[in-house]
Amino acid sequence: MTRFRALWEGIRGTYWAVPSAMVAVSVVVSFVMVDLDRVLTAQFLSELSWVFTGGPEGARAVLSTIAASMITVAGVTFSITIVALTLASQQFGPRLLRNFLRDLGNQVTLGTFVSTFTYCLLVLRTVRGTDDEQFVPHLAVTVGVVLAMLSLSVLIFFIHHIATSIQASQVIANVADELAGAIDRLFPEQIGQEPAPDPSERAARAPSPTFVGGHAIVAVAGGYVQAVDGARLLKLATAHNLVVRLDSRPGAFVRRGTPLVTVTAALTPSDDIAASVRACFITASERTGVQDVGFFVDQLVELAVRALSPGINDPATARTCIDRLEQALCHLAGRSMPSAYRHDADGTLRVVASEVTFAGILDLAFTEIARYGRSSVSVSCRLLAAMRDLAPCVLHEEDRLALVRQAAFVGDRSAESFDNENDRAELTGCYHAARSALHRPRAFDLPQA
Repeated sequence: MTRFRALWEGIRGTYWAVPSAMVAVSVVVSFVMVDLDRVLTAQFLSELSWVFTGGPEGARAVLSTIAASMITVAGVTFSITIVALTLASQQFGPRLLRNFLRDLGNQVTLGTFVSTFTYCLLVLRTVRGTDDEQFVPHLAVTVGVVLAMLSLSVLIFFIHHIATSIQASQVIANVADELAGAIDRLFPEQIGQEPAPDPSERAARAPSPTFVGGHAIVAVAGGYVQAVDGARLLKLATAHNLVVRLDSRPGAFVRRGTPLVTVTAALTPSDDIAASVRACFITASERTGVQDVGFFVDQLVELAVRALSPGINDPATARTCIDRLEQALCHLAGRSMPSAYRHDADGTLRVVASEVTFAGILDLAFTEIARYGRSSVSVSCRLLAAMRDLAPCVLHEEDRLALVRQAAFVGDRSAESFDNENDRAELTGCYHAARSALHRPRAFDLPQA
C-alpha cells in the first residue's frame, strides 16, 4: 500500500496522466458512437429532433470546425498555463510548481480540449459521401457538438480557475489543506503493535538492544526518501529475527553509502536481507508528503520567508502562513504521536523508528520565520499570538514547554532588532500575553471543588 501511494503521488504530479486517460476514453467513445450509428436505423434517428440531420458535407464541416478550434484552444490554454507557472515560480518559489502541476482543474481542462479534438478526428474519418457508399454518423456528430459546448464551459472555468489559483491566499490554503490531510493520515501511524501504555509493562516487554558496533545497511543510490514501507520492514525483521533502527526517515536525503538502517550487533545481515531492506525504502529525486509532514510545513515556511525578503517585503503573506501553521499545529497537538518502538504480533521489539515530536514540528514551523521576521513587529507579534492561541490545544507538558521555549526565542531575538520604544513596548505586550496564556492552568487541570 505504501509503494502504491508513493506511485500514485508521482502520477498526480505529472501533467500528462489525466489528459492521456481522457484521450483514451474519447477514443473508446468515438468507436462506440459510430457503431451505435450503424446499428440504429435512419428512420429512428430522424424521429429524434435533437440529433444532427445534415449530410456528409455538413458533418465534415461541423467535425472539422470543432477539431480545429479545440486544438487551437488547447494551445492557448497551454500557453496561459506556462505563463502562470512562470509567475508562480517567481512569486512563490520553484518548489511550489509541484502544486500547480498537481492541480486537477488544469489537467482536466487540457484533457477536455485534447480529447474533444481526438474524438472529432476519429469520427470524421468514418464519414462517407461517395456514390458507392454514403454514411453519416448522425449520433456521433451530435455528441461532438455536445462535447464542443462542454469544452466552452470548461474554458470559462479555466479562465476563472487560473486567475484564482495564483493568488497568494489560495496557494497557502491549498498547501494547508494538504498538510491537514497528511496529519490525518500519518498521526498516529502504526507499524506493527505499539507496546502497552504502562511504562513498567513497556519496559518488561521491550528489550534494550544495543546498536553500538551494529551492522549498517547503506543506500546504493542517492535521492530523497519519499516513504518507508513499514509493514514490509516489520515483516522482514520478524521473519529473520532482526531488530533494526531506522537511520533515514522520510524526507531525508541519502547518498550512496548513507546508512538506511542499523541492525543489532549480534546479527550480521546477508546480502539478500540487505537488498530486501533497501527495497523497503522508496527514494526519488524530490521530496513528497507521502510520509513527510515536514514537507508541507517547509512549503508554508518557504512562502513566509520569501514574503519577508527585502525584494518582496510582504508581511501580510507571512502572517497568513503563520495563521495556517497555527491551525495545523493545533490539529497536530491533539493527535497521538506514534511511539518510536514497533513490536510484532508477539510483542517482540522489531523496529526502532525515528520519533516525531510536536516540539520538532513546532521548531520547523516557527524558527525560520522568527529569524527572518524579527525586524517586523507585526510578524513577531503574530508568531507570539499563535503560541498564545496554541496553549489550549496542547495536551502534554512537554508540548507546553516547547511553546514556552519558542515564545522566548521569538521575544528575545525580535527585541534585539527594535530601536523604537513603541515597537519594543508592543512586542513586550505580545510576549507577556503569550507567556501568561502558556502558564495559565487549563480548565481540565483545575482542582475540583
